[in-house]
Amino acid sequence: MQTIAEKTVREIALENPSSIRVFESLGIDYCCGGKRSLSDACANADIDIDRALDLLAKAKRNSPAPQSGEWSEKPLRDLIVHIVGKHHGFVRQETPRIESLLSKVAAKHGPAHPEIVQIEPLFTAIGQELSTHMFKEEQILFPYIERMEQAVRSGDPMPVACFDSVKRPIANMIAEHENAGALLARIRELSDGYTVPDGVCPSFLALYRGLEEFERDLHQHIHLENNILFPRAIAMEQTH
Repeated sequence: MQTIAEKTVREIALENPSSIRVFESLGIDYCCGGKRSLSDACANADIDIDRALDLLAKAKRNSPAPQSGEWSEKPLRDLIVHIVGKHHGFVRQETPRIESLLSKVAAKHGPAHPEIVQIEPLFTAIGQELSTHMFKEEQILFPYIERMEQAVRSGDPMPVACFDSVKRPIANMIAEHENAGALLARIRELSDGYTVPDGVCPSFLALYRGLEEFERDLHQHIHLENNILFPRAIAMEQTH
């Protein structure tokens, strides 16, 4: 039988959603980097595997109810509505707020904290890329997946698309997820895990808390797409 340490981070996150908070607290990537085994992910993050296993076991015991099928069984349309409303909405709301804080903090603290000057263009790049990315999902990929699901339910042929297979736009979206994840990982590195320096203003604190929350939400966002929505859409196309 496969041990937990041998399972991929993606498998663990899908089987036990309470593990997601553990991975976030440990800095383990469960979305873009979810294909690693837990043991490999811990080694890569320099985390003791026994500590990770202990935290995962506690999270599972304290989980209010099993939720593994929450999005694995619901209609894809419901999942898409959730992604767009909660996660796309969050990105659109928080991006300009964080950009404004970055500009303010860089102007005041940039000379003493040059990492902020490095973080600012990285976050601007994330915002621009996600804006285009979400537009493509909302206008092209997501509507097609919804039409595909409707065709399966009604027994009709698959809808005609401008691409040969849904795998093609999904592969593009996953590549863009990985790029955004890499940029955020660099921001986490520059900020020393969002550690607020001593003696800075409240705006600096608000900025790092905002960046940390943005990263957490984006990880959950990408997890829902990479690990649930996209595999189900591909499987639906292949079996219809």
